[in-house]
Amino acid sequence: MRNDGCVLVTGGVGFIGTHLCRALLAAGRRVTALDDLSAAQLPVATDLLDSELFTLMEHDVVEPFAISEPVAGIVHLAGQIGPNNPLEGLRASSIGTFNCLELARAHNARIVLASSGDIYGNATVHPQPEDYWGNVNPIGPRSAYEEARRFLEAATTAYRAVHGVNTGIIRPFNIYGPDVQTNRRAVPAFISKALAGDELTLHGGDQTRSLCYVTDFVAGVIAMLESDDPGPINLGSNEEISMRALAELVVSIAGSGTIKVVPAVMGDSAGRCPDISKAAAVLGWRPTTSVTEGITASIEAMRATEVAVK
Repeated sequence: MRNDGCVLVTGGVGFIGTHLCRALLAAGRRVTALDDLSAAQLPVATDLLDSELFTLMEHDVVEPFAISEPVAGIVHLAGQIGPNNPLEGLRASSIGTFNCLELARAHNARIVLASSGDIYGNATVHPQPEDYWGNVNPIGPRSAYEEARRFLEAATTAYRAVHGVNTGIIRPFNIYGPDVQTNRRAVPAFISKALAGDELTLHGGDQTRSLCYVTDFVAGVIAMLESDDPGPINLGSNEEISMRALAELVVSIAGSGTIKVVPAVMGDSAGRCPDISKAAAVLGWRPTTSVTEGITASIEAMRATEVAVK
């Protein structure tokens, strides 16, 4: 990535975006965060807003936009977090992706686009390597989310082939950490319930996931941004845990909360775990935070936030 311009982060004040912007600022980069604030960490962190190197652009990525200063790099994170609001996710991964790719083309910028480990669907290969094409139902309950990511990858590949844009695709796997938007992800939802002494609702519980702490993931994103590799590259942890064991771990570390098991969600994958050997070989990247360390840090941070709010 060139040094003569800013880095644009779409979804820049969301959960992952906030951590990424902080890391880029710490490295001395000028950062523009484009965000419509629909899934932002609000209020926006004052350490970002107080930085002379940081600009917040309140804007929906699906609407046309331009950046007046030179752009050296783009990280496209904006979009649907899960299978809720499927039309919004489809727009962000199609129109929003085209807008970002056109900006990268105009500025001759390196662009890294976040797909998802969900692109593998209900995988029949375990762990999932990047050359596995997946097992996705195009009209199933999670189809909008999964197919949106597949379209994002196809559009990115086409722009690289047709226009020579310096693109890179990453596939995040279950990124977690302290997150105030507790209704959007399993880990912060579990933690919020446990800290309140409430019931954690567990859908099934036998499904396995591989959780990657957010600061580890951000290091992988920056490594991808600094490379010229097209990807796709899995970014996640190969430390696998069942959802039941995860809920029990949260309750144990929080010291409160109970667990209620309900039927699994139709279409939910039985297991998802990335093969991260390519990330290690190409980017020199591996996660370093264990699940126990990450959950402990998340609980401590969210507990401190709740105390501060009160």
